[in-house]
Amino acid sequence: MYLVFTGNMNKNYKSQKDRIREITEQLEAGVRAVFESDAYKAYLKCMSKFHNYSLNNTLLIALQYPEASLCAGYHAWKKDHGRQVRKGEKGIKIIAPCKYKVELNDKDENGNPKVEMRDGFKVVTVFDLAQTEGRELPSIGVNELSGDVGDYRRLFNALTEICPVPIYTEDIQGGAKGYYSDADRKIVIKSDMSQLQTIKTMIHEISHEKLHAKEHIDNDHPVDRRTKEVEAESIAYTICQHYGLDSSDYSFSYVAGWSSGKDTKELKASLERIRSAADEMITAIDKSLEKQLKREQNRASRDEAR
Repeated sequence: MYLVFTGNMNKNYKSQKDRIREITEQLEAGVRAVFESDAYKAYLKCMSKFHNYSLNNTLLIALQYPEASLCAGYHAWKKDHGRQVRKGEKGIKIIAPCKYKVELNDKDENGNPKVEMRDGFKVVTVFDLAQTEGRELPSIGVNELSGDVGDYRRLFNALTEICPVPIYTEDIQGGAKGYYSDADRKIVIKSDMSQLQTIKTMIHEISHEKLHAKEHIDNDHPVDRRTKEVEAESIAYTICQHYGLDSSDYSFSYVAGWSSGKDTKELKASLERIRSAADEMITAIDKSLEKQLKREQNRASRDEAR
């Protein structure tokens, strides 16, 4: 929803480079800070709302305005949504793609320097919905589950549909709530759990299949078991947040210890895997929920016509 710059960058190119450098340094410094337990939950909550944003922009929003729910540029709020950014509000800096002109050494048939458009990036300022006032917006949030059986059944069906391996329920002995078997290519969920716990466990185990099945492993950059659990639990928390499922029992007090021995590149790689997997799963779940709703509406229409 932010504006993409398409004008000539030559005049301000140096200042744009400086702004990109500054915000990149802020990102690098901020990655470590994200892995404090409270900050990590705030980051995942932010990602649940901006799951289709790039990793860098998700991090930038979480670092600057962790409560953000919907962001747009100053003019976009005014022109497209009939809302005004309140006076004194501090904007959120993110990185946007842009086009800029470069004069080449070659000349055209008229003797003028040839110009080429190139892709680049620039720092833009956006504001959260809470920083604006004006016309009411249509429903913009995710569809929260109300907690009744029908809603949970839809989500259960959606997860079963998007999962590339079969999901079974069994009486699992011990403390495990579920597991993914790479050898048998299946997910097993403990039977007789609450609906909420069943859904959470399904998301967690599907995350393992999505990221940690042998066919998805990067042999040049293997991940240890602890990292796999952090990634799967982070994805589950993010998706639960997105759909309004109770996530009060999630604790990430261990992430500071897990992250302490890793370099920034490793940590960003895990964050990108978490973001990408959560985005893909949310997108697929939404499509399945929409199809289910349409089928239910069609059945209801047929029943009324009888």
